[in-house]
Amino acid sequence: MTAYLYLATAIVAEVFATSFLKYTAQFTRPLPTLLTFGGYGVAFFFLSLTLRVMPTGVAYAIWSGAGIVLISAINWIWLKQRLDAPALAGMALIVLGVAVINLFSRTTGH
Repeated sequence: MTAYLYLATAIVAEVFATSFLKYTAQFTRPLPTLLTFGGYGVAFFFLSLTLRVMPTGVAYAIWSGAGIVLISAINWIWLKQRLDAPALAGMALIVLGVAVINLFSRTTGH
């Protein structure tokens, strides 16, 4: 269970960092740049803790799937970037894939 807490922390930190990436203006704005680098640093640290017990491929599948969906939701809500039906269907498949990994795979470390 600790691996999932570490992975969730890594995912939230990565989503935080990615959310600020646009505002760095190619890393010319100090505060957004610091928040972006800090968020990625926290994300990779907690991902490294996750990888002590969870295979890299499984952890990365969960990380990337959750990140895609969360970043898309944030952009949809705060930046008004609309998602069409194929984008929503694709994200639903990603969520389904992550669920299958977590519910049925014996390689997740739990």
